[in-house]
Amino acid sequence: MFTHVEPALEREIQSIRDAGLYKEERIITSPQGPVISTTAQREVLNFCANNYLGLSSHPEVIEAAIEAIRTHGYGLSSVRF
Repeated sequence: MFTHVEPALEREIQSIRDAGLYKEERIITSPQGPVISTTAQREVLNFCANNYLGLSSHPEVIEAAIEAIRTHGYGLSSVRF
């Protein structure tokens, strides 16, 4: 079945490329923060992830998380049926 639709998909992808709208994925090669490295061997601004501000590695955020686990524990504590 795929062989019937494959040529049409290839034409559509080529037309998207020709229009300059095809998105090439960049492979991230560094820890995520405001600036990241990619396989293109250069640093770029990171607007593609939830950690684009670099808060997940910020010392104050880490300490707040540790304190929250100390005082409130950790776990989902829920049941799924």
